[in-house]
Amino acid sequence: MALAKLQRHLEKLYDVSVGHDVEDFLIHDAGLSRRLENNPAARVIPEKLLVHETDESLDIALFLEKELVERLRQDDPTERLHAGNLADFLTALEGVSHFLYLVWSAGYDRRVSLFELELQAEIDKFILAAILLARDENGRVPPELHRILFDEALLDPGIDAELYERYRTANAYARRYCGWLQRRFMTDRHEAGMMSELRRFYRLGQHEKMSRIRHNSMH
Repeated sequence: MALAKLQRHLEKLYDVSVGHDVEDFLIHDAGLSRRLENNPAARVIPEKLLVHETDESLDIALFLEKELVERLRQDDPTERLHAGNLADFLTALEGVSHFLYLVWSAGYDRRVSLFELELQAEIDKFILAAILLARDENGRVPPELHRILFDEALLDPGIDAELYERYRTANAYARRYCGWLQRRFMTDRHEAGMMSELRRFYRLGQHEKMSRIRHNSMH
């Protein structure tokens, strides 16, 4: 299934393994999603990671619309990514990214902020899209990919102000970092150097990541 493949791609990219399959935590019922969120009035959105944490446990469920998952099953972006399945790919990958980063961090007793989850997901979407597209373009990353994913990204104006600001800031930092990655590694296909950078970045804390992005974008 496409979701499991997306998880495997990310695990290979970052050299991590969590021992859990995202598909085992998948739900499609919007009503159940609201109940787990303890918010009967919550808006229905295509993707949402639901988390309940106690001193002894971390309970997780990933809500994705059933129709979206079915479309990915019929038109698997890990086999061929194109304009027709790009939007579904990005939505699903965001959820898989959240799941993987949260579970991996929990395995090391690392605290993770919502901002970190959003930042990593924005980076993951760009990097994995670049890898999949380059595979079908003789190693060439489409130069317009960065513009499509960041400059043309539209934030939902219906979300609350705090959430909007978190998305906006995460998008801005990811835009700077991925632009640097594209200039530094993708133009001349320095794959080994990019893998090393991405794996090191993945393991940094939030403040270290933001500092690294600010530093790299000036060089």
